[in-house]
Amino acid sequence: MKPLLRIVIGVAFAAPILWGCKEPPLPPAYQLVTATQRDIVVSASAKGVIEPVKTVEVKSKASGEITEVAVETGDDVTRGQLMVRVDQRVPRNALDQAEADLDVARAQLENAKSQLARATALYGSESITQTEFEAANLTHANANAELVRAQRSVEDARIAFEDTEVRAPARGIVLERSVEVGTVIASASRDISGGAVLLRMANLDTVQIRTLVDEMDIGKIQSGLAVTITVDAYPNQPFEGRVLTIEPEAVIDQNVTTFPVLVRVANPSSLLRPGMNAEVEIHVGRRNDVVAIPNAALRTQGDMFAAAQVLGLQMDAVNEQLAAQREASDEAASVEMGNGPKVSTVAFRGQQVELPQGLTADEVQPVLNKLQSGGPQAFQSMTDDERAIMRQLRDVLGGPGRGGRGNAPPAGDFEFGGQYVVFAMIQGHPTAMSIRTGLTDLDFSEVIDGLAVGDTVLVLPSASLVQSQQEFQERMQRFGGGIPGVQRSN
Repeated sequence: MKPLLRIVIGVAFAAPILWGCKEPPLPPAYQLVTATQRDIVVSASAKGVIEPVKTVEVKSKASGEITEVAVETGDDVTRGQLMVRVDQRVPRNALDQAEADLDVARAQLENAKSQLARATALYGSESITQTEFEAANLTHANANAELVRAQRSVEDARIAFEDTEVRAPARGIVLERSVEVGTVIASASRDISGGAVLLRMANLDTVQIRTLVDEMDIGKIQSGLAVTITVDAYPNQPFEGRVLTIEPEAVIDQNVTTFPVLVRVANPSSLLRPGMNAEVEIHVGRRNDVVAIPNAALRTQGDMFAAAQVLGLQMDAVNEQLAAQREASDEAASVEMGNGPKVSTVAFRGQQVELPQGLTADEVQPVLNKLQSGGPQAFQSMTDDERAIMRQLRDVLGGPGRGGRGNAPPAGDFEFGGQYVVFAMIQGHPTAMSIRTGLTDLDFSEVIDGLAVGDTVLVLPSASLVQSQQEFQERMQRFGGGIPGVQRSN
């Protein structure tokens, strides 16, 4: 087909649309979705490497030739178990000499005691002078001091001899062996270089993973959160752990900012080994069997105008619907307050907040004060009882989010959701409704208040899509309904 013929055919197909001929029926501008019960799980994924909680480098206090290595790499050793033996000949000779010197010192002390006893008797009968008596006392004192020195020498020689046997400082697994029989080593306590490392060992009953979490997810993570770990060696066997700590300083690599997060994992069977690559999934939040709707149905104050245009509604009518809903909610609350027990209130960020039944101002106000004065990490420092109170306040305080009230705690359950508007189909007509959302997994959001299971909401195009469509229509109108450079033909 020639180029000219292709252009003519293309224009012929476009002509009914561009030149005002009969247009095909447009698809609906929205999609109807029913609010259902579902589980919502939010998690942050990252990668890390298995490493021991604490690694011990085993060195020898004795110097000399290694005569025995009693363990191999991978052996599980107990505290006090023999690992390496160094040549014991010189330390054994030194111990024997020290013990012999001790026997001499004991004999000298016994002799000095006898001489002092005779000198005392003779001095009492005035048979010897005072100078002779004092010399006997001095001899006895020197003999006693010599015995102490001999005892200390024996103890030092015994320690030096025992140091020739390097024993496990704690229970663990041998990770690395650096020496063999016949290797000559220097003393770690006497050599200026610190001595040679004989073995490296660690206890693998509990291991840790140092992983890097993106800065966009780090605000949702706190100590104590549950973690699921998978490794390539056991792809069908997940391991459970807990977030131990979040390091305060960020790591920036190629303009990507992450924060190190340390995860502790129980490893009683020693299946996880240092150096294994691990996939880490931190469970930020979970809601089971909650009312949920797609996030695409949520509208903020900023994009309600575009949604109303798509539905052919006037903004005045939308605002009246929302106002009527608020009045009905306030009236129901006032009726409930009048018929029920007295409702307590507390001051929170310049407003009076009504407390749920079962909570009093005396127990809630200190928790809120702690929350306001503690900054973003206040929720992490709360006790279990204080966190339980904050969970009861979740429905009252709401949560900050796009379009939300923004006055709720920035940690824990309160960092998700907010106040939104949805368009529900009521008696066949689109109606604006204000709802409060909770946990979201970026596809669906938990509905805390405003909707029930079975309610139908409208999923509308985004405000940017509506704006681009309007701009396209305006451009077409400026061109007189046709394509520039192409003339109409009968």
